[in-house]
Amino acid sequence: MQPIHWQKSTYSGDGSNCVEIAVTSNATHVRDSKMTGSPHLVIQSFAWITFISHTASSSRSRQITEGQPSLDI
Repeated sequence: MQPIHWQKSTYSGDGSNCVEIAVTSNATHVRDSKMTGSPHLVIQSFAWITFISHTASSSRSRQITEGQPSLDI
């Protein structure tokens, strides 16, 4: 099994309530930063990319219609 390197978002601030991700060659792993020993989600790469793309485009669309500047994600 390939080693997993967990990362928090730079938007996490103090890092006390975060989701962490780890990207491997064929999946993205997602866990609660407060419960690092608990089971975590494993999401196939194509599904993760679809989720992030949809989330980013929805966020930008909402900000533009509300007159807010867009976020660079």
